Amino acid sequence: MADSNLSSLALCILPLFMILIFLKFIVRPHPVKIPVKSRHVFITGGSSGIGLALAHQAATEGARVTILALDNLEEAKDYIRLSTGIDVTILKADVCDFEAVKEAVESVGPIDVLVCNQGVIVAQEVENLDVKEIGRIIDVNLVGMFNLVKAALPGMKNRSDRKPVSIAFMSSQGGQVGIYGYTAYSASKFGLRGLAEALQQEVIAADIHVSLIFPPETYTPALAKAKKSMPRLTSTITAFSGAMQANEVAKKAWKGIKSGRFSITCNLEGFFLSIVTAGVSPQRSYLMAFIEVIFAGVVRLGVLCVQWSWYRTIEKFDEVK
Repeated sequence: MADSNLSSLALCILPLFMILIFLKFIVRPHPVKIPVKSRHVFITGGSSGIGLALAHQAATEGARVTILALDNLEEAKDYIRLSTGIDVTILKADVCDFEAVKEAVESVGPIDVLVCNQGVIVAQEVENLDVKEIGRIIDVNLVGMFNLVKAALPGMKNRSDRKPVSIAFMSSQGGQVGIYGYTAYSASKFGLRGLAEALQQEVIAADIHVSLIFPPETYTPALAKAKKSMPRLTSTITAFSGAMQANEVAKKAWKGIKSGRFSITCNLEGFFLSIVTAGVSPQRSYLMAFIEVIFAGVVRLGVLCVQWSWYRTIEKFDEVK
């Protein structure tokens, strides 16, 4: 009986083991480590929130840091100097203005780690959004990313040292799943996925590695401002994941960037969403690929249950109205 049970167990385990071995050989791109010490890290939206926390993290690890933003630049520079003893370079430019971005990038030289972190958060139903406001959200959150990449790529490709470099985009859990009230915001963040996936194929030959970061709601000045006009249903639904501190998100994001991960999640909910939304995105870890292959169906069932609770909340809200 014992031999029979062992044989049955072996028959169950063998296919899984074969899948694991198969994935080890086929996952692309290959694993990589991005060195940061003494290298140039360029962070947009780096004067507050997650961007400032990332700049602080990079500076403490010996990187040469440049921050690009529209305001609070001197305050950010002073904060990093006082807390680390390190000076960072500050630049003022609107990411929606390609010529201004290009001039700023060229003024500081080739970039080794480009963190495209700028973002506009507006939570309103689409019928309540002004058309100009929609355009601004798309321009900053998506078009601005193209401007940064186009400005930085020539220098990144022609760098003197041939060590691997990185381009990271700050998306959101609102870029993994559409959420009530985040129509324009989610559209801009979903667009980053297409940009990141296609760009990774275009730049892999130059040893440039793309990351897409998916934080949940994060306690930042931008979120505090958005909360003032956020629909109640948006607050209720996003509470499912819970909010994080900017420095917590920055630590997880920075670790993922240095590991060359494509999808970087910051909490458990984001991890599950990354499994169910993996699609055809790049995957460097064959172990993570194995988890995606084996558990995608189970996680999908769990997500459907969550969606049911969201729609029940919406239905109850409409009944009250």
